[in-house]
Amino acid sequence: LSMTKVRIAALAALVYVTACEGLKEAMTAHVYVVARAESQDLSVQRLADLMGNSQVPIRKEVGQQIADVWVSYQLLGKAAAEGDSLADSALIDKVMWPVYSQSKTTKWMQAVSEKFKVDTADLEARYLEGRLLSARHILFQVPAEQAATGSDSIMRKAEGVLRQTNDRNFAAMAKQHGSDGTKDTGGDLGVFPPTQMVAEFARAVQALKPGQIGPLLKTQFGYHIVRRNTFAEAREQFRVQYEMLQKATAQSTFFAAVEKSGKVDVKANAAKLVKEIAADLDGHKGDRTVVATSVLGNFTAGDVARWISGWAQRDQLRGQLQQAEDSLVPNFVKSLLLNELFLKQADSAGIKLDTAEVASVRQAFKGLVRNSWAGLRIAPEMLADSAKTESEKERLAASRIDAYMGRLLAQQEGFVEVPPPLADALRERYDASIKPAGLARAVELAQKIRTAADSARAAQQPKSAVPLPGDTARPGRGSK
Repeated sequence: LSMTKVRIAALAALVYVTACEGLKEAMTAHVYVVARAESQDLSVQRLADLMGNSQVPIRKEVGQQIADVWVSYQLLGKAAAEGDSLADSALIDKVMWPVYSQSKTTKWMQAVSEKFKVDTADLEARYLEGRLLSARHILFQVPAEQAATGSDSIMRKAEGVLRQTNDRNFAAMAKQHGSDGTKDTGGDLGVFPPTQMVAEFARAVQALKPGQIGPLLKTQFGYHIVRRNTFAEAREQFRVQYEMLQKATAQSTFFAAVEKSGKVDVKANAAKLVKEIAADLDGHKGDRTVVATSVLGNFTAGDVARWISGWAQRDQLRGQLQQAEDSLVPNFVKSLLLNELFLKQADSAGIKLDTAEVASVRQAFKGLVRNSWAGLRIAPEMLADSAKTESEKERLAASRIDAYMGRLLAQQEGFVEVPPPLADALRERYDASIKPAGLARAVELAQKIRTAADSARAAQQPKSAVPLPGDTARPGRGSK
């Protein structure tokens, strides 16, 4: 019995030691490693050095971006060492879904737009309604240094030109006296919606009859002599823009109908949720929290993360969403849901991509891989020049990437972009992770490095010979 107890105690001790070692290893990884990409580690010290010795803002989100880029680069190095061009069609199609989706919805909207009715009957009457305006002007700009002290001289000059200007010589007077880019075209502003101009200018044009010249007008840009164009002068431009306006109105009506029939309902806390998702895409990829609903069912945080991840300018969008006013975010969610509804309609209508389109998308993706390899100087043929085995090639690629990151943060190299589909494909194919605790520690350390470097630079600056206010001593004089 005593031997049994000894064995059980020994086994328990072994389990305890093993568990402690595992915990120690896990904690060590989180404290000393920021990111892992297959067999390569980005240490806390290395990221801290990269940030602290550069001019990048020392913030967590900046460190996250650098770590993300490092992971993508190192996985590209791993693929290059293996000679893996990521040419698997299933993988490409999975990560290029935003491109396929955009193509399908574009085809569907083109088919829908062809059914929009455009009424071009009695265009002159439509012109007189004023939904679109056409005018010429002669602008007398007021220099910034004169705006505060008064612009009477410019106003008097404009009034003098106005007295000499009539319907027949307006274009010539604009070429002679105008001070903006329209002077070379006789002051012609073309056809424009009223909202395109400052309110007082639009009102002034609307108050004129076609062919009439108005009284002198002052806006934030200076003094204007304004003439409303006749329908005959604006006919062709007006016809084109009026058709575009009708189509845009019809499209807005169509969108509103899809939203209504789709029963789109955005949750009250959507703004808060979307900003959290934008800050941490990976953490929300499987999140089933409902952000909105429609006839398609629940639209979850994971769905929002998927759409943001597929955006061409992913990082820019993430930043914009986190800084956006809460009132604007629900419209963003609605636009995502409308995309889902359009895709459903496109599928129901039998909209498909042809073989040539799919082949073109796949070829474009392969081009992304080759271009990224070349930019980082880690293409398989570049590695083969100096390394033979796969492990040697992997080490060489990792070394070149590490050196490149140093030059990049020192602004000695141009940035090699890894587009979102390629970054996603790399993470699908290979193992990678970012450790929040390590990232936080690296940012903290980077700040200390930056502070020390700034202090050292300040200490090396020669003291000024110019006395500070309050100094009693003067250069060349002794104090009394």
